[in-house]
Amino acid sequence: MINFMKYKYWYFIFSLLFILPGIYFLFRYGFNLSIDFTGGSLVEFYAPASIDSLRNDLASNIKIGSLQQTGPNQFILRTESLDQASHDQLFNQLKLKYSEIESQRLETVGPILGRELIKKTLIGILFSTGFILVYVAYRFRDKKYGICAVLAMLHDSLIMLGVFSFLGFYFNVEIDALFVTALLTILSFSVHDTIVVYDRIRESQRLFPKLTYTQLVNKAVTETLTRSINNSLTIIFMLLALYLLGGITTKWFVFALLIGTISGTYSSTFTAAPLLVLWEDLKSDKNKKLLISSEANN
Repeated sequence: MINFMKYKYWYFIFSLLFILPGIYFLFRYGFNLSIDFTGGSLVEFYAPASIDSLRNDLASNIKIGSLQQTGPNQFILRTESLDQASHDQLFNQLKLKYSEIESQRLETVGPILGRELIKKTLIGILFSTGFILVYVAYRFRDKKYGICAVLAMLHDSLIMLGVFSFLGFYFNVEIDALFVTALLTILSFSVHDTIVVYDRIRESQRLFPKLTYTQLVNKAVTETLTRSINNSLTIIFMLLALYLLGGITTKWFVFALLIGTISGTYSSTFTAAPLLVLWEDLKSDKNKKLLISSEANN
């Protein structure tokens, strides 16, 4: 049995090295929101031309949100809302100069739908978090398990949000509906891994009643760590293959899953479990102070 909990404060410090810069970027720069949230149109097209030339010609016809080159002669344009007629008129105009230009995809989202998606996203996250808190606390018959599991989820959420705020500021990466899907998926993965560790702690409490709580947690972490790492590596290798070989439309969705999987694997063992030990330590210190105070009064 390895004494993992001996270094619990180092685990917290390591997490803060990622969380605090992420929080700074979140409050300082926010997110680069896609049209899924802001409303507007996305046009994916082929054009054998330079991005600067295209940007100048597009700017003379429409208000450009952003223009990105995603591959050889492949571009994605984000702009104000375009209907089909305006889209066709724009590309007919561009064909006068770029005869081989070809529109491949048009997506339009209204501002009302964007606001509705934000509302549903927040409701979904709050509902799932509340349900997990109640479920874990009920299953383990102790509120500390539910609270610590939710704190581990918050750890993973802040890391993912911070990373994408950073990527949005420096690399123009957008937050879209797929990111929300990735976030909810990772939260479920994280809490599942956490429950495995917690379940082993509960089982050890029944089988080894003479062990201290810290020893029980160390035993549970030692027994589940290899399984957790192997399980996560399987997912990570698959996601790496999808990231390297998949298309541009799923690239950042897969990247979000990759970051979340790594963070979730870490937090279930080195955040959720140490938080339980910290909870018990604080509870024990409080009880000792109450006992000393009671004896002093007598």
